[in-house]
Amino acid sequence: MANMARFALAVAALLLAVAASGAAAQGVGSIITEAMYNNMLPNRDNSQCTGKGFFTYDAFINAANSFSGFGTTGSAEQMKRELAAFFGQTSHETTGGTPGAADQFQWGYCFKEERDKSTSPPYYGRGPIQLTGQSNYQLAGNALNVDLVSNPDLVVTDPVISFKTAIWFWMTPQSPKPSSHDVILGNWTPTATDNAAGRVPGYGVITNIINGGRECGTGPNDSGASRIGYYKRYCDMLGVSYGDNLDCFSQQKFG
Repeated sequence: MANMARFALAVAALLLAVAASGAAAQGVGSIITEAMYNNMLPNRDNSQCTGKGFFTYDAFINAANSFSGFGTTGSAEQMKRELAAFFGQTSHETTGGTPGAADQFQWGYCFKEERDKSTSPPYYGRGPIQLTGQSNYQLAGNALNVDLVSNPDLVVTDPVISFKTAIWFWMTPQSPKPSSHDVILGNWTPTATDNAAGRVPGYGVITNIINGGRECGTGPNDSGASRIGYYKRYCDMLGVSYGDNLDCFSQQKFG
């Protein structure tokens, strides 16, 4: 009987492993395979990075599969472009790259929190999207059913929650801003106010959504160029075109 029980447990474990592998191979995992993830982010576990060992592939897939439509909406090209855009923006937010270096865009996901912690403490930037401000921690926590206001460090201690905050921000419109998800899929139609402010569909308006107050409407800048550089690298790796309007240099910020 003991042998039978051990055999049954072994079979159950094998089935769970197969199921987990199959889940990763579906949806986002069919585009961002573990090999692709490692190639996109070759320095994320570098000893120079405070995020070493934190941004795991399994945590990303777990979080991604929690959001219906993320990286799984539209044509194959649209899905790939959305994922390239998501990683382009989050790689810049967490970059350890040196501007102008040959490997500048190979250093995404190096840092898991704002280095000087000076922006809106204790709700300074954390995680892939660098979630910032008490309001965002409150809204994200409500959506994810976790208390991020009392414990904002969950975003840098739980990698699944960390990725979930980034994808939540990506998928959620915060008026007057559309969601980054809708923008990259071409589902956002600018209002008359947007048109007057120079906000046009394309990757650039996602930068405006994320950090328009500092990076948009001021002409070319290194941060905007970094976001574009990462995005182009990932589009090239995934075999999709970039689309139009990659920068927000001449756009006014939202609000």
